[in-house]
Amino acid sequence: MARYIAQRLLFMLPVALLVSFMTFMTIHLVPGDPARVLLGEDATPPAIAALHQQLGLDKPLPEQFGTWLWQAFHGNLGQSIQLQQPVLQSIWQRLPASAELGVSALLFSLLLAFPLGVYAATHRNTWIDWLVNIVSLLGTATPAFVLGLFLLLLFAVNLRIFPPGGYISFQEDPAGNIRYLILPMITLGAGSIAVNMRQIRASMIEVLSQDYVRTARAKGLRERTILYTHALRNAIIPVLTIIGLQVGAILAGTFAIETIFLWPGIGQLAVTSILSKDYPVVQGVVLLSALSYMAANLLVDVGYAVLDPRIGFEAK
Repeated sequence: MARYIAQRLLFMLPVALLVSFMTFMTIHLVPGDPARVLLGEDATPPAIAALHQQLGLDKPLPEQFGTWLWQAFHGNLGQSIQLQQPVLQSIWQRLPASAELGVSALLFSLLLAFPLGVYAATHRNTWIDWLVNIVSLLGTATPAFVLGLFLLLLFAVNLRIFPPGGYISFQEDPAGNIRYLILPMITLGAGSIAVNMRQIRASMIEVLSQDYVRTARAKGLRERTILYTHALRNAIIPVLTIIGLQVGAILAGTFAIETIFLWPGIGQLAVTSILSKDYPVVQGVVLLSALSYMAANLLVDVGYAVLDPRIGFEAK
């Protein structure tokens, strides 16, 4: 297992390098000039040229990427053009808010998806099963930003139950933090609930038809013990793969959700940086997202062996 983890960590390096290169080339080839955005439309050509030289934007793209890559290997992702602070510092300041939203949305989806998926699997072709299927289809088909705007209009504007947007840290005001968190958490986790419910239902139906489940029932074990101790442990293995993929979806979803709800996280930072052509921040956020996604998939693979000892990994 240790050799397998070391091998996977080693394979992350070329993937991160490729993602960084593609991101660097894409953001630099998109029309727009960060110097003109920073100085304004009335900036003179000499002032723009001087800022280009100061930021290193007058050098060829391969040289710019090489300089950035060398600095990144030494833990320096550059300086934010718009914020005038190190990129790592900009990301680190917003990481707690994004982590709180992402983890809360994932836990919210799992806490609802598991009992609903198991119940639908054990009560097939009932009205509850049909309702779960309809809700899951609606949740999958509805874009997150559409659901977010609907919840914002209903619960913040019309009913005034929750604030329309913003953020308060948990340390400063726990109750206020939860009130600001609920709407973006539901919006971000709704799609995951739908996917997880369908996967858990399908996995449980397959597992409940296995011989060992029938044997457990023949021995007189309680149905609750069979479902949650024996069947669910095997049914959860395919679900882990979906959860690993959802980490990437949640990271991508925070870009729109944090902007809609004025949540001061990495997603909002990325959007404002893209609009202002802040190349170093965009590069740093994409690199962090890629590493987080790869780390989540590695944890999922390790989780396979933890849940099912028959699964083993060998480094090749």
